[in-house]
Amino acid sequence: MSATSGLVIPCKAAIAWEAGKPLVIEQVEVAPPQAMEVRIKIKYTSLCHTDLYFWEAKGQNPLFPRIFGHEAAGVVESVGEGVSNLQVGDHVLPVFTGECGDCRHCKSEESNMCDLLRINTDRGVMLNDGKSRFSISGTPINHFLGTSTFSEYTVVHSGCLAKISPLAPLDKVCILSCGISTGLGATLNVAKPKKGSTVAVFGLGAVGLAAAEGARIAGASRIIGIDFNPKRFEEAKKFGVTEFVNPKDHDRPVQEVIAEMTNGGVDRSLECTGNINAMISAFECVHDGWGVAVLVGVPNKDAVFMTKPINVLNERTLKGTFFGNYKPRTDLPSVVDMYMNKKLEVEKFITHRVPFSDINKAFEYMLKGEGLRCIISMEE
Repeated sequence: MSATSGLVIPCKAAIAWEAGKPLVIEQVEVAPPQAMEVRIKIKYTSLCHTDLYFWEAKGQNPLFPRIFGHEAAGVVESVGEGVSNLQVGDHVLPVFTGECGDCRHCKSEESNMCDLLRINTDRGVMLNDGKSRFSISGTPINHFLGTSTFSEYTVVHSGCLAKISPLAPLDKVCILSCGISTGLGATLNVAKPKKGSTVAVFGLGAVGLAAAEGARIAGASRIIGIDFNPKRFEEAKKFGVTEFVNPKDHDRPVQEVIAEMTNGGVDRSLECTGNINAMISAFECVHDGWGVAVLVGVPNKDAVFMTKPINVLNERTLKGTFFGNYKPRTDLPSVVDMYMNKKLEVEKFITHRVPFSDINKAFEYMLKGEGLRCIISMEE
């Protein structure tokens, strides 16, 4: 047992008091973990676009004050009643979705969409008792995605923690707990390109580049990157992208351009923007007979797209994916191992580093579209 087990821990956290306003670093009290919960000391966290989206309060129920953050790595400080798979000192990645191990989804080899711990962006409290583990002078502060990693200590459901190798550098593998694994898994687990195949990736942000990295690892012969921002093209070469298409440079649908480039269409495509037009293009640019398109980007929940049924009848397949089809507890440790075995290159995703006191700089970089991932060191 740790010396702080069972006690309230005062620590620093970056609090969003209102939408779009800079985070304020303040002292919070972090309550001990309840049944099936774990309290962890966050070592490193990074900013993902999902944090930015909800901080700006775009298109969902705003919930403030709140502690954001969900891409991180830390060490177990204490465990609540009933937790048997983790112990003090374990190195873990907190994940915005979970794996209870008991529901139909968890027992299925085909799904990672846990009934109990599936992502819930509206919930600001813990499942166990409907209360927050964070407070300031008795006032509760809302959780975010069950992780809230912009705090030196946080409390997470044990099913949302992946135990990883203690040898893995936490300041690098922290980015594997969300976006990078989403793109990588979309390619390796869902699209499954064969060696020598052609792959199109729509959107060359961090998730799209992770999808391209998956295609590189799989041995694709051509990886075509599609993006409206030509500044992204040079960076994308590091991730195996061999050719680039800017839809603005053409006066016809980009799917027609790609089909012409590839003698009828690509073998696999991955849509990583959430844009409806990109989804249509991604589906219609795959080759008939065997082409597979995978939707990765998250659209507005009311969005609709149209394509001709003949495109499906001609043996094109459309699939979707959530978190790259990785089960957090079962599969994420193997993604970390891919990095440790030098199969997956993580460093090239990390473009900035800031101390916790400068966390708002990470938001500035993302708002300006600068870089891919900014690592925030909690101990600096």
